[in-house]
Amino acid sequence: MATKFKIKKGDQVMVIAGDDKGKTGEVLQVLPKKEAVIVAGCKMAKKAIKPSEQNKEGGFANAEMPIHISNVKKVEA
Repeated sequence: MATKFKIKKGDQVMVIAGDDKGKTGEVLQVLPKKEAVIVAGCKMAKKAIKPSEQNKEGGFANAEMPIHISNVKKVEA
């Protein structure tokens, strides 16, 4: 069962471990089942996009990846 977290969507957090250590950002999404959060501007990855009706070209887009909840701490804004 997923646990409750003290970090909520919209909170300001600082990454305390990993490649983005020291960066701060807003929590865009909380993933309780994965025990992770998605932070704006942190842990960016290139995602391939297939061509479709809306996007004829396809290509690559940058997207934020989840960060484990233990690797972030809440920052007072």
